[in-house]
Amino acid sequence: MSDEVPDDLSALDEPVTVALLLTQVAAAEPLAAVCSLSGVSAQAVTTGVGAVAVLTDPAGGPAAGGAVSRLLAGTTVVLLERRAGAIAATAWSGGSQDGDLAPGLVLSQAPTIVEDLLLGDVEAQAVDGAVSSEGISRLRALRLLTKVARRGRSQQ
Repeated sequence: MSDEVPDDLSALDEPVTVALLLTQVAAAEPLAAVCSLSGVSAQAVTTGVGAVAVLTDPAGGPAAGGAVSRLLAGTTVVLLERRAGAIAATAWSGGSQDGDLAPGLVLSQAPTIVEDLLLGDVEAQAVDGAVSSEGISRLRALRLLTKVARRGRSQQ
């Protein structure tokens, strides 16, 4: 299988095999909490530029992009989807799709771990510090996000 982005979009008719949400959330645990509150099943991984959610159900990428971007108001979430060797990137904010992005440009600015996750070279749960959104109760998620928000305000 080639990992190159083709000139034609015929591969976009194939099912999505991997879907990631790139966020500006600083760490995996708060992103896992956001995913849990959004009803999105994912493994969250911390990267040098923000946390990434690797979706358990890759076909649910657009719904997850909308749900997570709704909770992360004021920020943009990038959905990366891989299908049949083709990669697509879309921006989401406020629960709505903002438009398509050039996947090559997105990946050129992303840490290597993002490409490794997208291509399936690394499983999310194998990454140190990966956190699953499964099993995080609503109460625990709210407490965690409140704690992170307080910490952020005290550091300003």
